[in-house]
Amino acid sequence: MERQLVERARRGDREAYETLVRRKVDAVLRTALAVLGNEADADDAVQETFLAAWRRLPTLRDVDRFDAWLGRITLNACLMALRRRRGVREIPVTDTTSAEPIDRAASDFDAAAVSADAFDRAFGRLSVDQRAILVLHHLDALPITEIAARLGIPGGTVKSRLHAARRALERALAAEDRP
Repeated sequence: MERQLVERARRGDREAYETLVRRKVDAVLRTALAVLGNEADADDAVQETFLAAWRRLPTLRDVDRFDAWLGRITLNACLMALRRRRGVREIPVTDTTSAEPIDRAASDFDAAAVSADAFDRAFGRLSVDQRAILVLHHLDALPITEIAARLGIPGGTVKSRLHAARRALERALAAEDRP
């Protein structure tokens, strides 16, 4: 069904594209909000994502890879939003209750002992690339292969970056515990 919608949208069918947008907007917004940390920037990134996707849709080569293609556009829109900020770092104020905690087997810290505010501050200290990879894996629950496709990098690189992002988050959380 989705494949047909993508095909119709590629041919310029606005109704089909609107249906795709309605189906994907929550996931795109969740990713943008997690990466950017504030609703205004996330809303702008979502609009940029869907506008860019509509413009570039005729160039999509593999309609079965629509989600990966849209994910890449989303991350690019987030990066552009961060560039427009010109390096201003904000502490994200997001609802972390919907996010999955980091897998304790892969982590040395006790996620249950971390307050939401401390987590938000620590998460805000991470680079956009670190935030993006953690969001894709833990919040969006994407497998390594899908993240690799979205980012256009090998699976081994995803694993390495995910490991580094987890460690950076652990260090940031540890810094939150210090007086």
